[in-house]
Amino acid sequence: MALTFDYKVRDRSGNLVEGQLEGDSLQLVVSKLRDMGYLPISVKQKSKVSARMEITIPGLTNRVKLMEIAVATRQLATMVESGLSVVRALSILVTQVENKELARVLGEVRLDVERGSSLSQACARHPKVFSELFVTMVQAGEAGGTLDLVLADLASTTEKQANLNRTIRSAMTYPAVVLSVMVVIFLALLIFIVPTFKNLFAQLNAKLPLPTRIIIKISSIVLSPWAVVVAAVVIVAVALVRRWIRTEDGRMKWDRLKLRPPVFGDLIHKVALARFTSVLASLVQSGVPILESLDIATETCGNRVLGVALQQAKAGVREGRSLADMLREHEDIIPPLVVQMVEVGEQTGALDQMLQRVGKFYDDEVANTVENLTSLLEPMLTVVMGAGVGVMVVSMYLPMFDYIKHIPTS
Repeated sequence: MALTFDYKVRDRSGNLVEGQLEGDSLQLVVSKLRDMGYLPISVKQKSKVSARMEITIPGLTNRVKLMEIAVATRQLATMVESGLSVVRALSILVTQVENKELARVLGEVRLDVERGSSLSQACARHPKVFSELFVTMVQAGEAGGTLDLVLADLASTTEKQANLNRTIRSAMTYPAVVLSVMVVIFLALLIFIVPTFKNLFAQLNAKLPLPTRIIIKISSIVLSPWAVVVAAVVIVAVALVRRWIRTEDGRMKWDRLKLRPPVFGDLIHKVALARFTSVLASLVQSGVPILESLDIATETCGNRVLGVALQQAKAGVREGRSLADMLREHEDIIPPLVVQMVEVGEQTGALDQMLQRVGKFYDDEVANTVENLTSLLEPMLTVVMGAGVGVMVVSMYLPMFDYIKHIPTS
């Protein structure tokens, strides 16, 4: 297992550079730094136990957020535009980012660039952090000599994607929290409260109303061994469905199904269109060929139904047909607005600008839909939760009211 070493070195210009490097031994790391043209000043193995304990949670602590990538990309664009070399800019960036995983990745990217790799090639070695869109746009910027402009545009594109994801999460958070609270309350009532009333009703030996019998029956099922069997069946079913969704046919059918619900389906459709148009606009503006741009837009749109339509459009474009004509054949998934704007863009030579306008339009549509949906769901879920608890409580007290009526008064 490779060890991690903290190092301080001087580069060929005499500048102090700090970072981390993995190696099998101290001697090998020092030799590696010298081969890279550095003058080692201090190389120490990173302590396994530090005064400040770091807790690493797989999949959470090491996660790099889109907004963090966007901020780092904008800082990199600013430094490159100011005349700093990519290596020097990355060295400064490593010391500025707060996310340790991102700092580690940027450090490895800097080392790869120092060894002679291009920035796009170095980023491509870290697909979990830098997407295909990121790598392709950087490659286009390097080829066209406009890396600073492409990085700035890439930062804006990444920020839009991060804001779009945050908007969607905000719309789903409240319903998820309320539904979770509802489930916990109902289970608590069924497990702890209803059995107490059940024993009381058994002592009274009174005929129970239908709602009370239903609640008691549900409680008995929840407390019975069959509940474990049902839970296991549900877990297995969910696992099988998720496995099916990972298949090509399953993903296609699942994505088509997600577009059908009246409100949420429309929201998912707009999100996919916003991603597709924004990504395609950024790629075209950066000088990426249209066929390659359509491939990347297919992967980033987030919906396989739209992705298939884009791939079919790509096949027609390869044969010499216009993109607008090909998209027009899929108006069931691609609205006329998108087709018309693409057509105007192709005719005027401003396809990237037209796509940017469409992307902004659907970004605004998603934000408005989420806002309206949230304002509608909040009171609705509150009423549903209150009504559910109320029905359960009233069902438990109905026999008590009926029993009181038959108590003789003196």
